[in-house]
Amino acid sequence: MAERLQGKVAIVAGAGQTPGETIGNGRATAITFAREGARVLLVDRRLDSAEETQAMIADEGGEATACEADVTIAEDCARFAKTCMDTYGRIDILHTNVGIGGGDRGLINLEEEHWDAILNVNLKGMFLSCKHVMPYMAAQGSGVIINISSVAAVCAVNMLAYKTSKAGVNALSHSIAMGAAGKGVRVNVIMPGLMNTPMAIEGLSEARGIPREELIRQRNERVPLKGGMGSAWDIAHAALFMASDEAKFITGVCLAVDGGQSAQIG
Repeated sequence: MAERLQGKVAIVAGAGQTPGETIGNGRATAITFAREGARVLLVDRRLDSAEETQAMIADEGGEATACEADVTIAEDCARFAKTCMDTYGRIDILHTNVGIGGGDRGLINLEEEHWDAILNVNLKGMFLSCKHVMPYMAAQGSGVIINISSVAAVCAVNMLAYKTSKAGVNALSHSIAMGAAGKGVRVNVIMPGLMNTPMAIEGLSEARGIPREELIRQRNERVPLKGGMGSAWDIAHAALFMASDEAKFITGVCLAVDGGQSAQIG
């Protein structure tokens, strides 16, 4: 283990993952935080998946606790925040990684139920998570919130609900950052681009009826930076920097981790 987060306590919301051949963003971040010395509360609506992450951390000698919660339910968010305080005595980092995109379409073909579901999870879930953790951080006079958005917020097409929800995460985070700065709490956003994660690959492959290998090839070709898509570890390393004291003068920022995809302008 290293020591960039030694003595810190982190909550990772979405610390489980969709089953697949690679690792997901939340799980990779939780493992990375633990490797760097943090004690981690692993929040997921699927307790068994959070417990899998917990076992991986324990196998490496880290400390973590699994907690079942649905971030779209206010009482669940209040409970996981209190659970963290009761278990570890403080909350230094909140990393919110929960998101969905199933059923998204353009304006005419997007069903209201899919709009509601995507906005509920992707935006309301972020709002409720931040809302119920912030009082503890404000009382400490310190804390870091890292919200996972997407480059879809600025460059997606034909993904109306997902794009809108992620643009909302950016705006939400900026507003919270400005309100929390005087309390010593930093709030930043990470915007992943095309990533080789189970939710992206296995999920889209099934939804689109495209072989996994063909989907990977297509996505790799869309990334400007040599090497193709990023991995969950790229998001985890960006989150580690944002969570660490190395970023102590950074707040209100949206950081694209996308191999240059969102820089393709003009």
